[in-house]
Amino acid sequence: MEIINNVWLALSTENGRLINLLLIPSSFIEFYLIISLFLSILGANINKKQKLLNICILAIASIFITLICPSPYNTFIGYVVAYLITLFIFKLNPVSTLFGILFSIVIFTLVVSLILNPYLKLFHITYEQAELVPIYRLLYLFIVYTFIFLIQFLIKKSRIYIGFIDKFSKKNKNILIINISLGLFTFIGQIFFLSYYAEIFSISYNLFTCISLLCYFSISLYSLTRMAKLITTTLELQSAEEYNKSLSVLYDTVKGFKHDFDNIVSTINGYIETDDMDGLKSYFIKFQTDCQRTNNIAKLNPSIINNPGIYSLLNSKYHKADKLGIQINLDFFIDLNDLNIDTYEFSRILGILLDNAIEAASECKNKIINIKFRNEQNSNRHTVIISNTYINKDVNIQDIFSKGKTNKSNHSGLGLYEVNQYINKNNDLNLFTTKSDELFTQQLEISYSNKIFNKSLIVLK
Repeated sequence: MEIINNVWLALSTENGRLINLLLIPSSFIEFYLIISLFLSILGANINKKQKLLNICILAIASIFITLICPSPYNTFIGYVVAYLITLFIFKLNPVSTLFGILFSIVIFTLVVSLILNPYLKLFHITYEQAELVPIYRLLYLFIVYTFIFLIQFLIKKSRIYIGFIDKFSKKNKNILIINISLGLFTFIGQIFFLSYYAEIFSISYNLFTCISLLCYFSISLYSLTRMAKLITTTLELQSAEEYNKSLSVLYDTVKGFKHDFDNIVSTINGYIETDDMDGLKSYFIKFQTDCQRTNNIAKLNPSIINNPGIYSLLNSKYHKADKLGIQINLDFFIDLNDLNIDTYEFSRILGILLDNAIEAASECKNKIINIKFRNEQNSNRHTVIISNTYINKDVNIQDIFSKGKTNKSNHSGLGLYEVNQYINKNNDLNLFTTKSDELFTQQLEISYSNKIFNKSLIVLK
């Protein structure tokens, strides 16, 4: 009986030592809920080991920060650390990670603030008692955790994702970061104000303030989704314009073939009747080149290249090369929506590699560029292979990625250096560079998963 009385006394009176012990399991539970909420909002597929590792590191870091940093500074530092750790472990888009973490913390903090005031009024206790009396603290945390779990469950079931942020340009992403940061500082300040003076304000005032903050973030989210739709529509219109250009070229080419069909057949017949096989082979190679050009234009189709930004990029590079008399052979066998890389980074890498290939091929007698997009399921990766003819057979493929290294006049040598930077900071990317007597080849490999590899830029002679 005495043991029970001692336990009840420890739980029902202010006990700072026991509260500090409760901080350990509660930190793990809180970050489990926050990360689950974060992954549900982003719709991200993260393996259990990564998720568990992230939760453990965040919980330990949170406990350490809470013990050494005074309030409220520990909260600000904790948010920054949580973002950096999550970004490092999950390897997701930085802006999406920031938005997901902040949105999760906002939901968590709103629930805490909405429950606090009614909880204090219901049990007729002070804020200090709710913080320092273990039984009140445990009951309060149980209610908060239950609400958070239900919200996370509803978000996951309703499939509310914020992946639209990846469609934003770099400029819009920077504006979004500034907007989120300012809103977050205002939000945190207001929440701390409500928390410390929860006993003074009425439940109605507390509820009104929280609803106002919730409306602010809801309107911001609505504005973001409208902006994303506008950006998507703009990209689709650009793709439609590019596709119309391709269709116009394709129509003129097919029309030309139809007009010359009789002449083509007569010419082939002439070679056959005179048994001039060498002449027929030479003529057929030229005829096949024109047919290949028609096939390549037909492949520049937004239903095949199913990303408006990448489609527009490939289309513009194709027509740029075509004007320079470069023959482009295009093979496209992937779904761009499945690529495990940010669209902005992919377009930057692809654009630089294509520009280099076009410039090198334009200097050759035989102007040829081969572009292949493949899905290598056996190796769990997508590959993009760009091969082009080139003149400078002495090019040192070990130095071309260094900053300022270039063999071109009036060039800064930053293109491949930037590609190297992207490759080095993304564990799912590898770039293989090779050369032969005829072709210079860049092979970009994009792994399916977030599996961490031993990262290095691989150069083969």
